[in-house]
Amino acid sequence: MSPLPPRDRPVLLLGAGSDIAQALAHAFARAGHPIQLAGRQPEALATVKADMEVRYRVPVSLHGFDALATGGHRAFMQALQPPPHIVISAIGLLGEQARSEADPQAAELVMRSNYIGPCLALEAAAELLRGIDGPTAIVGISSVAGDRGRAQNYYYGSAKAGLTQFLSGLRQRLSRSQVQVLTVKPGFVRTKMTAGMPLPGALTSTPEALAERVQRALERKRHVIYSGKWCTVMAIVRAIPEGIFKNMKF
Repeated sequence: MSPLPPRDRPVLLLGAGSDIAQALAHAFARAGHPIQLAGRQPEALATVKADMEVRYRVPVSLHGFDALATGGHRAFMQALQPPPHIVISAIGLLGEQARSEADPQAAELVMRSNYIGPCLALEAAAELLRGIDGPTAIVGISSVAGDRGRAQNYYYGSAKAGLTQFLSGLRQRLSRSQVQVLTVKPGFVRTKMTAGMPLPGALTSTPEALAERVQRALERKRHVIYSGKWCTVMAIVRAIPEGIFKNMKF
């Protein structure tokens, strides 16, 4: 992706406490990249930091970051030393649809966590990366839930749809720069967030498999990727006429 070696291209993980973020951190550390782990409770990541430093012999740093404290995003990005060359947002909150329907504050938290916070963080990242000489990248973890609204998760899905459209617009705005913008749309992934859910085996991925897919997509200059077979699945779902789709139960 760049003439610079991995050791000179730090990777910043926003929402670093998630299983997907940590799988990505391990994948990029294994390739030789310095890692910057950012989350609301960075002290909880001390064991992860120590493990990666010993295992991969790369620098790993911890940073306090609250995606919902949007006023501080630009200052946070500008203060990072060394500046990251790849910024990955794994920020998100699944929430509970029934609770969101009944409680406006719960609904707002889901929407802010999946749309407003990540978007403004990545806007700040874009401004930082545009000032770096050479290829850089932004990766946003969205969801297949944003491809079409479903009764079971339309608060979460609509927020992810907003994130997907934001990344599309950001990609177009940065198209003449050296900043690559990659949208990642996982389907079911076995993580703490989905623990206890009845996940279909054939359509369920792992954080490690998704991390490998992200790395390949960056190398190949891809714009949008799905996990597993979800590209085909969602193409079929999007093609269902609305009059039929609204009466379906899935």
